[in-house]
Amino acid sequence: MSAFDANWSLMTPEIVLATLALVIFTIDFMTGIKGNKAFIGRLSILSLFVTIVLVIFTNNQSASIADMFYVDAYAMVFKVILLLGVAFVIAISMYYLDLHDDVYQGEYYSLMLFAALGTMIMVSSADLITLFIGLELLSISSYCLAGFKKYKKKSTEAALKYVILGGAASAFILYGMSFVYGLTGTTSLVEIGEVMPALFEEYTLMMTLSLLFMLAGFGFKISIVPFHMWAPDVYEGAPTPVTAFLTVVSKLAAFGIILRVFFVGFGTVYDEWAFVFAVLAALTMIVGNFIALTQRNVKRLMAYSGIAQAGYILVPIAAVATVSGTFSMVAFYAAAYVLMTLGAFAIITIVTEEAGNEDITSFSGLYQRSPYMAVAMTTFLVSLGGLPLTAGFFGKVYILQGAVTADMLWLAVIMIVTSIISFYYYFGIIKHMFMRGPKDDQRSELNVPFSLSAVVTVSLAGTIILGVLPNLLLNFFNDINWMAMFM
Repeated sequence: MSAFDANWSLMTPEIVLATLALVIFTIDFMTGIKGNKAFIGRLSILSLFVTIVLVIFTNNQSASIADMFYVDAYAMVFKVILLLGVAFVIAISMYYLDLHDDVYQGEYYSLMLFAALGTMIMVSSADLITLFIGLELLSISSYCLAGFKKYKKKSTEAALKYVILGGAASAFILYGMSFVYGLTGTTSLVEIGEVMPALFEEYTLMMTLSLLFMLAGFGFKISIVPFHMWAPDVYEGAPTPVTAFLTVVSKLAAFGIILRVFFVGFGTVYDEWAFVFAVLAALTMIVGNFIALTQRNVKRLMAYSGIAQAGYILVPIAAVATVSGTFSMVAFYAAAYVLMTLGAFAIITIVTEEAGNEDITSFSGLYQRSPYMAVAMTTFLVSLGGLPLTAGFFGKVYILQGAVTADMLWLAVIMIVTSIISFYYYFGIIKHMFMRGPKDDQRSELNVPFSLSAVVTVSLAGTIILGVLPNLLLNFFNDINWMAMFM
């Protein structure tokens, strides 16, 4: 298919978002280098919501551009979740950037939009080339964002580590892709999936190496064990809203392409790689939760919490062989993860910035200073832990049922035990909020700006609603024809 024959209207949301990102970058250039540019933040959020509307209206069909770029229900669901996540991060960033006048605000927002564009391309890609383009667009934007406070040693260190290790991960992915392309002569995941059984039987070693190389590269992107070592240092050094972005949006986008690659490209040899995913899920849950027990820096604690959460999301990929079941579980937990994690990071941002440090003791006496924020933070933390009447609880129960049904009882047991362990470090923060008094220099009422209050309120409402009425979303996901992505 030539470029003139392609139905480019299918990429309307991506084209519009790219255009708006360039317009915002131009507006920033025309209004000066530095200064308070909250209006650009508001324009960025508006751009994301315009894109969400376009996604809902243009991705509600099943079509493709030359079998490289797909629009289907799968792409629509993930794009909406990811774009909402980026909108929340930008709302958190507006408060953070107002406190740091050494940051170039317009460039920051433009990079966020380009990163969002990369995630959209990633989850719609059914070809190794477009997939890698989306991945690198996200990665390069993330490298810049991680080191945005370039005059801070930790931020510069975070960016440097992220660039070096991220480049190595991309090299692993490309090397794995080269094996597949060399043996199949195509980069289309659909065509690769059709010939994969014969290839795996004839070239078992080569296909296994290809799978493992790509798994190592993608494992870095989602920070699963043993590819997680970069995460704590990068998360600690990056600006707090960027840490939220890496913890949620970047991670979920990587899961989006993992589902495409392994279910479309390698789905016909599911039995060959499912157990590997199960072992990695178990290791990730165990290591993430146990190391989190020793953390005092709240951003490092959330980094290890995010590693453990990646393990939970891996469970349905490893244990549930049915496409519809796996995708429904991952989509529901992804929605819950966005709400409870970004809500928590909104509160972490204001508390740590106001305290001037990132130790968990900065939460001391938060209930006395802002009861609403303390109750909201408690809700987000118990949801991450998996207590009843929260979105996180039903997300984990849903995944747990899938593991038990698939006769992976050992994986279900590890999931339960590690979830119980996570309560210890989550309740450590709760203890400081409710059972410790505020420090002498932090006894005044906590003033929460509108942007952060809005993020916390929306996230809190979503976390509780999905915890009380999970079928509102589960029924929608269960009715989706996830198999359309294999057309």
